[in-house]
Amino acid sequence: MAEAVVAGGASAIRTEGLANVRAIRARVPVPIIGLVKRHRPDTDVYITPTIEDVNDIAAAGADIIAFDATARPRPVPVARLIDAVHRQGRLAMADISTVGEAKSALAAGADVMSTTMAGYTSYSQSDAGPDFALMQALNRAGIPFAAEGRVWTLAEGLKCFDLGASFIVVGSAITRPTVITQRFAEGIAARTHAAAPRKALS
Repeated sequence: MAEAVVAGGASAIRTEGLANVRAIRARVPVPIIGLVKRHRPDTDVYITPTIEDVNDIAAAGADIIAFDATARPRPVPVARLIDAVHRQGRLAMADISTVGEAKSALAAGADVMSTTMAGYTSYSQSDAGPDFALMQALNRAGIPFAAEGRVWTLAEGLKCFDLGASFIVVGSAITRPTVITQRFAEGIAARTHAAAPRKALS
């Protein structure tokens, strides 16, 4: 799949898991944004939560290391994670859900912010689509960011750029055939259901 999207024009790959990072690094020349997901009983932070995770992702071959930079209780402070990323000679991508988190991550030395966590924290806005309001606010604040999260269409992707995104990360709309198929199936079913009463009345 990584080779296919690069052949289609993707300029980088964001992937989860050490085995995936290693396998993709061996097959494509573009930069890799790497992360791991660790579910822990002591925190809701699960994207690259520890320094050990940072070191492992760097060793696997990632060029950019993504980590949760939300304001939730966490095992390791954001600043320490960023320092660990930079000590490995990698770029630090802070996954945020609010402008305040983005400002804090930027002040701590993060290289780019990503809207990945928008709608996934209890205090951030949850929409069916991308969080355009957050992107607009980041742009107004002069904060560099990548747009990620629920980008399903080309029109949405272009709007992200219009709102100041440096680049966009498209996930499920490319990589999850089950979810893609389900969206088509549910949309068709909804239309069929809505049309049925009109047909009965004609």
